[in-house]
Amino acid sequence: MVEQDIQIDMQHGECRKYMLAIHDTLDIISGKWKVAIMASLGFGKRRFLQLQREIDGIGAKMLSKELRELEQNGLVKRTVIESKPVTVEYEITEYGKTLQPIIYEMAQWGAAHRKRIMNS
Repeated sequence: MVEQDIQIDMQHGECRKYMLAIHDTLDIISGKWKVAIMASLGFGKRRFLQLQREIDGIGAKMLSKELRELEQNGLVKRTVIESKPVTVEYEITEYGKTLQPIIYEMAQWGAAHRKRIMNS
């Protein structure tokens, strides 16, 4: 796990730093697909077509773009396996794993929200 260097002191009115930190996070994981990709990879290595099947509605071009961006940000590792045909696998990096608690909390909140709405 990556060590946390930055402490945001909520009691001393550091709202600007807090908002900047949230903005930075959203810049990396924003959009419709990145969190879903990271969530899927949280269950282990995946090939491109496995990811595409698990993430309803994502097209090949979009998946490729999002994986490239996640890789550029150090969250996902791409491995080319020299086989016939060539196989490409994706997995979460150690740095990417630091997002897993956030993604888990999002899933928990989403499940609770869905239950609340369905019971209304």
